[in-house]
Amino acid sequence: MSADDATDADETTDTARDDSPHILSERAGDRGEPDPDEERGGDGGERFRAFWADVVADEIEARDPDEPIVIKGGVSPSGVAHLGNFNEIMRGYFVAAVLRDRGHEVQQVFTSDDKDPLRKIPRKLANADGEIVGLGEVDAGALGRNLGKPYTAIPDPFGERESYAAHFAALLKADADRLSIPVEMVSNTELYADGDFDEVTRTVLSDLDGVREVLSQYQDKVDGDYVPFNPVCAECGKITETVTSVDPDSETVEYVCTDMEVGDESIDGCGHEGTATFREGKLPWRLEWPGQWDVLGVDFEPFGKDHAEGSWPSGVDIARNVFGAEPPVPMVYEWFTLNGEPLSSSAGNIVTVPELLELLEPAVLRYFFALHPKKARDLDIERLDQLVDRFDRFERAYFGEVDDEELTAFAERAYPFVVGRADDPPTEKPVRLPYTFAAVLGMVDDPAFREQLARDEEHIPADASAATVDAALARVEKARNWAERTGNEYDYRLQTDLPDADFDESVAAALDDLADFVAAGHDGEAIQSAMYETAREHDVEVSDFFAAGYRLFFDDTQGPRLGEFLGELEREYVVARLRREA
Repeated sequence: MSADDATDADETTDTARDDSPHILSERAGDRGEPDPDEERGGDGGERFRAFWADVVADEIEARDPDEPIVIKGGVSPSGVAHLGNFNEIMRGYFVAAVLRDRGHEVQQVFTSDDKDPLRKIPRKLANADGEIVGLGEVDAGALGRNLGKPYTAIPDPFGERESYAAHFAALLKADADRLSIPVEMVSNTELYADGDFDEVTRTVLSDLDGVREVLSQYQDKVDGDYVPFNPVCAECGKITETVTSVDPDSETVEYVCTDMEVGDESIDGCGHEGTATFREGKLPWRLEWPGQWDVLGVDFEPFGKDHAEGSWPSGVDIARNVFGAEPPVPMVYEWFTLNGEPLSSSAGNIVTVPELLELLEPAVLRYFFALHPKKARDLDIERLDQLVDRFDRFERAYFGEVDDEELTAFAERAYPFVVGRADDPPTEKPVRLPYTFAAVLGMVDDPAFREQLARDEEHIPADASAATVDAALARVEKARNWAERTGNEYDYRLQTDLPDADFDESVAAALDDLADFVAAGHDGEAIQSAMYETAREHDVEVSDFFAAGYRLFFDDTQGPRLGEFLGELEREYVVARLRREA
């Protein structure tokens, strides 16, 4: 949902407060994720649901909507299409999937508010593959020369699509396809051009006094001269906010192309005086958002908590008292943070869907969004292993392998949607390598050796099919990418061949003794402790002994916690390498 033109109100009316989407949180119990199915006492027998999307679906069904049921999200294409922009697509997806599972026809749409003007030049962009690039790698002038113009009127700085807006929308659609989310991208520019907004615009401009009265409760500078319509200047192509007269019968406005204030900056207008039709301009966002509900017949829309007060109440008021329509069922979701900080394109604290899918299976990313949307969460790339571990436990709970009643109830309902198989729920648990073990295997280049190590640790069953093995080992490359991206303790490469290294007699003897200790069958923690003892017994500096081990296995002077790492490897291989046998 775009908020380029929105200003939050300090207070809301009683009517708006009654429509606060926070009520949905109270209705859902907000007792943490997941909520167990149980009867609520004292309020008419309303049930708690194990999966939050069922709570929303209940409320949508209670309105007895026409079909297809329309679920919407939206964004202004102002910068990199990052994971934060994907919030509404994912929240909407789970509700749509639940409704489809209940037998409803559902249409999920995502509006690109692309008739909005470009107000400032983004610091970074994303190319067609979703890779983040700096402005030095594109035609940044295509943006700088077009400040104030609609996104659909600005050339694609990558020179691939018909406009910057089309480039941005294509990125989001590609991300949805990567996660198998059936969403229809809708262009606001096209809605205006096709006449879909004609009736909405006519309603607004035919009752300016009534619209001004409603708007004055939510935004400043609504006086007797304010006209809520922004024509596109026929001379310079920029959006202007100065309308001098309105003719609802001819569906035209007179305008002057004046300067546009953007924070402390100003985008120059050209001074042209002209006439624009209702299709040659746009409504301000505060009217356009509820206008979309009316035009598209929206039944449900999720949005971030920043719009819960001010933006949503004004939308409800406008929908009912300007357009004479009921607003959709709302749901406020909590923004998540990235690496402990807010998502910010300007600060560079963003991550894209393609970037994450280099590190995670799609199901793990969908699982992240399946968690309770009203709980603040941090997506910490450094500790991505914890998210994967939680997903793996969630998956095991679905297959009845976890003694946790609430988690099992959540998994039994949500897991088929997370893996995209609501119409064919899985009956056989996939083979999953623990993520950090997969990162260990990522230190090994030889695929056969990876498989052998995984089998030795009994992470792959002896009777696993070739397809099962391939699917399990696919996680290795993702964990390896994670190690490389974060530079963590797994970002090393195990040497296939014995490195060329000479050691003095005391170090060589210590290595031989350590080989005997490993051969006796001790685990990684014991091997780690034994390295200290063995070094002291042979009067070798501990740092020198570890350096010798790193040289043998990584041809380097440092690496992961060596003893624990060696405990993960095939014993015969470790013993042979410690004895310097090729």
